[in-house]
Amino acid sequence: MNAIHKKKKIGIVTGGGDCPGLNAVIRAIVKAADLKGWKSTGIYGGYDGLLTPMKTRPLAHRDMDGLLVRGGTILGTASSGPFSAKTGQGKTRLIDPGILSRAKANFDRENLSALVAIGGDGTLSVALQMHAAGWPVVGVPKTIDNDLDATLMTFGFDTAVSCAVDALDRLHSTAQSHDRVMVLEVMGRYAGWIATQAGLAGGADVILIPEIPFNYDAVCRKIDRREAEGKHFTLVIVAEGARPAGQDYVSESPDTQDREIRLGGIGQQVAGEIQTRTKKESRCVVLGHLQRGGTPTQFDRQLCTRFGVYAVQMIAQKQFGMMAALTGTGIAPVLLADAVDRIRIVPKDGELVMTARALGISFGDA
Repeated sequence: MNAIHKKKKIGIVTGGGDCPGLNAVIRAIVKAADLKGWKSTGIYGGYDGLLTPMKTRPLAHRDMDGLLVRGGTILGTASSGPFSAKTGQGKTRLIDPGILSRAKANFDRENLSALVAIGGDGTLSVALQMHAAGWPVVGVPKTIDNDLDATLMTFGFDTAVSCAVDALDRLHSTAQSHDRVMVLEVMGRYAGWIATQAGLAGGADVILIPEIPFNYDAVCRKIDRREAEGKHFTLVIVAEGARPAGQDYVSESPDTQDREIRLGGIGQQVAGEIQTRTKKESRCVVLGHLQRGGTPTQFDRQLCTRFGVYAVQMIAQKQFGMMAALTGTGIAPVLLADAVDRIRIVPKDGELVMTARALGISFGDA
C-alpha cells in the first residue's frame, strides 16, 4: 500500500430526512476505508457541520459495532438552512458561493481528501454544486420515497414499505371487525412508490398516488361495489402528495422559505369525504415519521453495505461527481447530474399500476 493511500482521509455527511440504513452506510464506508489504511471523519448536522466552527469527529473501525441494525444517523442531519437546495418539485436553489467557499476552506484545513454525501435529491443537488466548485465528492442515494433517478432503488425504501404493509395488515382486521373504511396516509411527496407497492403487498382496495389525480366519485364507487358484494369494509392507502384532479397539494404549513412545502392532511380529507358521501364510518391513520425510524430490513442492510463500499471504491478511482447506483447487474457509478436531473415517478401505464388494476384495485380515476 503506497503512502498516498495511507494519508487519505474521507469526510462523511448525511443530509435531508433520516431513514433506516444511514448508519449501515457509515459503517461500510469506515470499515472499507480502514482496510485501505485510510481515515474517516464524520461531519455532524449535515453540511452545516462544515461551517465554522466545524462539527466533526474521527470515526474508527471499533466505533462501528451495532450500527448495521441501528436506525437514524449517528452524525445527525439537516433539511433546512444555508445548504437547502430544493424549494419545490424541479426547483433548485443555488447555494451562496461565499458559504461554499468558507466550507471548502474548512474542508481543506481538516485535510480531507474526499467527501461522501449520503442523501436524497436535495443533499445530492448540493453535492453536485460542490463538485462544480471543485470539491472531490461522491454520492450515495437515500430516500424512503424511492424517487431519485438513475438508480433502481434507494436505501430506506424497502424498510418504509415494510412498515406500511404491516400497518395495512393491522388495519385490515379492525376495518373488517367494524365494517369501516380505513385510510392509511403514507409518505410520497411527488412519487407514489410506497403507496403503490405497499398497497399491492398489503391488500389495499384503493391506492391514491401523486401521479394519478383522483376524484371522490370514483373512490366511492369502488366502496359501493364492495358493499354490493357483501364486503362491508375497505382499505385505502394514500400518498401524502396525492390530490383530487384540479386541486393543489394538501399541506400542514404555508412556510416554504428555503425549503419544500410540508405536506400532510390528505388522508384525513379523504376519510372525511368518504364518510360524508357514503355514510360509512371512516377513519384515518397517518404513519408519518414511523416510516423513517426503526431497524432497516435485511434488504436495506445489504444495499447500504454495498453502496458504502462502492463509495470508497469510487474515491480510490477518483470518480468524483458520481453517485453509487443500483443497476440491473449490480452497483455502478452514475453522474450526480443524471441522478438529480428529474424525479423518478411511478409510470401511470407501467407494470406495477397495471398489475394493481388487473386485481380490481382502484386508483380513483375511473
